[in-house]
Amino acid sequence: MKSITRQDIGLAIIRMVVGATFIAHGSQKLFMFGIPGVAGMMSHLGVPFPTHSAVLIIAAELGGGTFLLLGLLTRLAAIPIAFSMLVAILQVHLKGGFFLPTGFEYALVMLAATVGLAIAGGGACALDNLIARRGSERRENMKSVGLRTA
Repeated sequence: MKSITRQDIGLAIIRMVVGATFIAHGSQKLFMFGIPGVAGMMSHLGVPFPTHSAVLIIAAELGGGTFLLLGLLTRLAAIPIAFSMLVAILQVHLKGGFFLPTGFEYALVMLAATVGLAIAGGGACALDNLIARRGSERRENMKSVGLRTA
């Protein structure tokens, strides 16, 4: 069994904080603004198919954030979130300059974090690795008793 490194701990911290942040943002969109409110904002921004876009952004942030927090399908969960941050930068924040409250600095940091997680994965502390390790152990056990594995 591989020992956990400082790099693994660092990835876990980034993954969990980014995941929790997106859970909060997705929850805010769903429970405070609702799909119609988010769709209205999307329509105002000129985003095509605003209701579909609202559902997708809420799913990316709330669902993807949950998956990131757990370290489950980390690379796949990070991709739609990264895409949503890219769209947020280009459609909303770019015209506000770099600095908050209207600028793109926050969205850029979250874009970088999610792209980094899509590339690096969730680290050794992610559920992805526990599942992979159990699958590997199961295959090894099947081999040891003479059963074929896929």
